[in-house]
Amino acid sequence: MKLQWSETAKNDLISIRNFIAEDDVTAAKNWIDLLRTKARNIVHPPFAGRKVPELSRDDIREVIERNYRIVYQVHSDRISILTVFESHRLFPVQKIYLP
Repeated sequence: MKLQWSETAKNDLISIRNFIAEDDVTAAKNWIDLLRTKARNIVHPPFAGRKVPELSRDDIREVIERNYRIVYQVHSDRISILTVFESHRLFPVQKIYLP
């Protein structure tokens, strides 16, 4: 199964990296690598992540990496990473397109 990053999710990673890099460039790189690795691991098995509580849809799932939520959608042929955000923030439903 193919892994695909939405523009929103790509921009989320850039924002996270830039924020952390203000204090420590190496830590920023390590965090982004960790989040990308966690996302790559979603592919097998994709339904292992929990349903996003705010949406209660079977196809929209999430995995947690420390204090970040990686929200993704399961399609028949791919996994789409929709957004990545800190878990203390409200779910950014207005930022993502859900068909």
